[in-house]
Amino acid sequence: MALGEQFVDLLKALIRQPSVVGAEHSFFRVLQRELEERGARVSWYEGVLVAQGSEPDSAMFSAHIDRHGLICTGPNEFQYAAFVAGRRSDLLGNSVSEKLMLKIVDRFQGVPVVAYEPWSGAYRGAGTITNAHICEYRNNLIFEVAGLEHLVAGTPVAFSDRLTLQQDILSAQLDNVLTAAHLVHLYSLGFNGTTFFTAQEESGSSWRFLLEWFRRFNGATNRLIVVDTSPYPDRYSADQQQVVLRKKDANAQFDPDTTEQLAQYCRSLGITYSYKDAYIEAQNLQAAASGQQVMSLGSTELGRIIAASHGFVQGTTLQIPTSAYHTMRESSAMSANHAFSQLLLHAAKNKPALASS
Repeated sequence: MALGEQFVDLLKALIRQPSVVGAEHSFFRVLQRELEERGARVSWYEGVLVAQGSEPDSAMFSAHIDRHGLICTGPNEFQYAAFVAGRRSDLLGNSVSEKLMLKIVDRFQGVPVVAYEPWSGAYRGAGTITNAHICEYRNNLIFEVAGLEHLVAGTPVAFSDRLTLQQDILSAQLDNVLTAAHLVHLYSLGFNGTTFFTAQEESGSSWRFLLEWFRRFNGATNRLIVVDTSPYPDRYSADQQQVVLRKKDANAQFDPDTTEQLAQYCRSLGITYSYKDAYIEAQNLQAAASGQQVMSLGSTELGRIIAASHGFVQGTTLQIPTSAYHTMRESSAMSANHAFSQLLLHAAKNKPALASS
């Protein structure tokens, strides 16, 4: 099975719709239309949209739908939305690290942006980021945007983005509209299970909305598969595998049976895979040997929900390797996306091996 123009057209359309972290309601409306057109039943809950086919228990996949952007916080003053949504822009010692701010401060210079009304998605104007600096008094990152001086505080501002496809490489701000598009497209391919689309993952909050849904229906599981992109330093490193698995992150161990089942599916389908935690640990051994700083195993939506629920909700992750993470040039190989889609369908059709707890 190969992904065709239908998937690429869907991804193009979704990328053009803003979904700034903390202001995702209008994107939920777009997803609802796309999902219902494909025969899914859609329900809205706080922070999570749930789509179900005729066999909702056959498989459960989850993707976050928020992307990075800005929030207007005063006259011609804008802050990084993830910091605001995550309550990390206050004066109480919970501010973002200087290292992270310095990493971001020059990343979006000259990037075109578009402002929108968060519930309806109505257009509120366009502009260009002209400057970013760290405010020494508030210990926070402040952006200036030409063309949006008229905005009032609370207005979300998305990075203006379009998908490009060159030499079988998809490029855009892919995290995480890419795997969200895959989940929508699954229903066009005959998928009948359940998909979750969560808000505010980039600010570390999405797991709360997902866990509340499972507690609402007292539905413990070890079969949740959370899908996302997975960053690598360059295209060569990303292309060493078609999909990325994990046995754990910095928060928790993932369900070993579900993880191993995905690995078995990869082997049977001829899909190349690697474990991201093993990759990071190998990189850290080299870094430690040379006196360099080691990396964290990373914090995923699944790890947070496993830790917070004490195992009430369990499962594993499945990710698409990308390069140029969290930029407008994040890229992903079409071969990886073909393999990812094939693996999702295979996992859904082989539900006995992923039995509920």
